Amino acid sequence: MSPLKVTQTKSTIGSLGKHKKTIKALGLKRIRHSRVHGDTPQIQGMLHQVRHLVVVEEVDE
Repeated sequence: MSPLKVTQTKSTIGSLGKHKKTIKALGLKRIRHSRVHGDTPQIQGMLHQVRHLVVVEEVDE
C-alpha cells in the first residue's frame, strides 16, 4: 500500500458539519493544503465522505 497525498481543493463553507470535522481530522486547514496519509480502510472511508472537496494522488516512496 503506497501513501496517499490528499489535497483540499474546495472550501468547507456551506458543507455539513461532519464534512468539516472530517477535513479537520485529515489535517487539512485551507484550500491547496496537502497531507500524506497511509492507505488504510479508515482513511479510505474519510476520503470517500469528502471526495467532492479533495483530490487524492498516490505518492511513490
